[in-house]
Amino acid sequence: MEQGVAPFFMLSNQLSHQILIFAQHPEYRKMKKIVLMGIPLLLIVLVITIYVCNRTIQKNSKTYIYSTVSDIPYNKVGLLLGTSPKLKSGKANLYFDYRIKAATELYNAGKVKYILVSGDNRRNSYNEPEEMKKALIAAGIPDQRIILDYAGLRTLDSVVRAHLIFGLERFTLISQQFHNERAIYLAQQSHLQAIGYSAQDVSAYAGFKTNLRELLARVKVFVDIVTNKAPKHLGEKVKIPE
Repeated sequence: MEQGVAPFFMLSNQLSHQILIFAQHPEYRKMKKIVLMGIPLLLIVLVITIYVCNRTIQKNSKTYIYSTVSDIPYNKVGLLLGTSPKLKSGKANLYFDYRIKAATELYNAGKVKYILVSGDNRRNSYNEPEEMKKALIAAGIPDQRIILDYAGLRTLDSVVRAHLIFGLERFTLISQQFHNERAIYLAQQSHLQAIGYSAQDVSAYAGFKTNLRELLARVKVFVDIVTNKAPKHLGEKVKIPE
């Protein structure tokens, strides 16, 4: 056996022996019992927390959500929440396509005059606002009616920046219903008058992971409120034309 290997095995055997002795100690058994009892308790607390956060957001946003163009009131600006045009697999992102369709419906029906596209542009290779602008123009929305916010890194950032940077007190959110609910609740916490126009949702199967993430995102909303979370970037104010 090579020099240095034998001492290693001796140390390993000694350590294993000490662990075995500790495992038989009454204090270890007591600690193990506490841990095993604590895990289910933590899971119960987590489930209750998720449920309460989810229900609170749904309840407070319910009357501000619209799914029919003819029913939704007019607002000068529609806040289109960003997403990528493609999934990681390279397939088309239906969330993107349906949001573009919803924004186009609002504009063509005269329910919004401008579309503020707020999305992520933290990397040179990833630009949600520009991709959405291209799609909107392709759908017939005039370029001069589209305003871009490149610092909408999160829903909170998009909503708060709509007020602090673009001077909006009221606006129409454009996204899927689950997203609109959360965004409206965030707007309410900033004393903003926001309503939501719900774009078509994807199938339950296609949106399974997104729906799971949304449950945790709703818990994060309350963490952000308690910690008074602010947008990552602010900057100079931008005036939206009349």
